[in-house]
Formats: sequence, C-alpha cells, structure tokens
Amino acid sequence: MFGFKIINQYEQGLVFRFGRALPGIRQPGLTWVNPFTDRLRKVNMQIVVAAVPGQEAITRDNVTLRVDAVVYYRVVDAFKAIINVQNYGYAVSQVAQTSLRSVIGQSDMDQLLSERDKINAHLKEVIDAPTEEPWGIRVERVEVKDISLPESMKRSMSRQAEAERERRARIISADGEYQASKKLAQAAAVMAADPAALQLRLLQTVVEVAAEKNSTLVMPVPVELLRFFDRAAPAAGRTGPPAAEAPATSAPPPAAAPAIPVLTVPASLPASAGVTAPLNTAQKAPIPA
Repeated sequence: MFGFKIINQYEQGLVFRFGRALPGIRQPGLTWVNPFTDRLRKVNMQIVVAAVPGQEAITRDNVTLRVDAVVYYRVVDAFKAIINVQNYGYAVSQVAQTSLRSVIGQSDMDQLLSERDKINAHLKEVIDAPTEEPWGIRVERVEVKDISLPESMKRSMSRQAEAERERRARIISADGEYQASKKLAQAAAVMAADPAALQLRLLQTVVEVAAEKNSTLVMPVPVELLRFFDRAAPAAGRTGPPAAEAPATSAPPPAAAPAIPVLTVPASLPASAGVTAPLNTAQKAPIPA
C-alpha cells in the first residue's frame, strides 16, 4: 500500500500512469510507484525456450514430412515487447510455426536430414526478421528437434543404404584381391629365384597345420621331386635300346621275278605251225621248239 515494488535481477519494469507508459525502464531492485495512479508491469528478460509443435509439410522434392523444432528467444526491449505486441510469447510461437513450414517447403528431404546447421540458421533468420526490430524480441537459436518420415520412405532409404554398403564391401574386397595378387606375384618371383624359399614356405605351412591339434597330418610331395620326375620322363623317351640287344638286321630279300606265263598248244599240231592258241596259264607243258 506504500507503493514500494521489488524488481528481480532478471526483470525490468515498465510504469503506466493513467494508462500511459512513462519514459524510462525501471531497473532491478527496490522501486517506488504511486499506488493510486501508477501501475508497474514487469518483463522477464531471461531466455525463453518455446517448443514448436510438429508441422506437416511437403518438401521441394514432394516428400511429406513432420518436423518439430525448438526456439530460444529473449526480450531485448521491454518497451516494444509490451507496447507493440499483445502477447509476445504466443506471437513468437505462431511466427515459428509458419516459418518452419516455409523453410521445409523450400528444402529437399536430403538437405533436411543432412544439413541441419544450414536449416537451423535459415530458420533463425526467418523468425528473427519480424520479431527483433518491431517487437523487441531477439531469437537466439532455433533447433530442428525431430523429423518424422513416412514408413515407405524409411524402407526405401533402408534399401538404398544397404545397397550402398554392399557396393562398398565389394569394392574393398576387389581391391584386396588385387593387392593380394600383386604381392603373390612378387612372392612367386622371389621363390623362383631361390628354390629353397619355396621349401621353407612348404615346411612353414606344415607347421601351421600341425599347430591346430589335428589328428591327421598331410605331408605334401616336395615340388623338387616332381620336377625331377618331370625331367627324367622326356630323357627316357629320347634314349633308344642298347646296341647288344638290338635285333640283327639283314638285307631285304630280293624281289621275286615276275612269273612268265607258260604257253601251251595242242600236241596234234605240227612243229612248224605257228602258235595261234590262246594263252593258258593253268597248264605247264613247254612250247615245242
């Protein structure tokens, strides 16, 4: 009743006298106002956290999303916050909702999911433009809290991510095979230059197999033994039988003289008569002189 008022450290006071705002802002502490003509209006200067309800909107690439956000703002001019706007908290909430819809419509789905910092900065600029200068309210920060995707879009993105991981796995496997083949080629060249290295490698493989506590131990045939048999086989094929065991060769038999057909004539013909009978090779009688 004496007109003494206390203004907290995080507040500022605005005095109205007969409905008119007095110039100047009452600072924190003890202050006096006329209890009959003045009325003190306190303004909280702390940062206010306002949750923006989820907004369903269509992105630029025609995907329906539901986005939630959080707005951090504070009053920087108590006079404008009280005089120029009726309820600055509700006004900031409505501006944040409409700005969120606008920003979603101007962005792609991939941009909303991967470029959160750019989206937050753009939202801050859009919300802060109509509030700071005319209303005396500064938007400190805007954060996109949650983005809800349709179930069909989630399945599509899951298949895309799985295919991408499979592609990377195949590329890495192929690159490993390529590098391994190069190393194996270099190892083969070294072992070809020094055959003992191949034998040592063989013995090392046997030791590794035996170290696994197997009941059966397989001993491969040394490669040098196989090479020995490979060189011995062609040499044996080129070498003929010894001379003592070779069969005696004789001159080929002379070719048989062609058989002369024997002419036969009847016995009743005179000796002076010419031979006119046909040849008969079946009879052996000599021709008379």
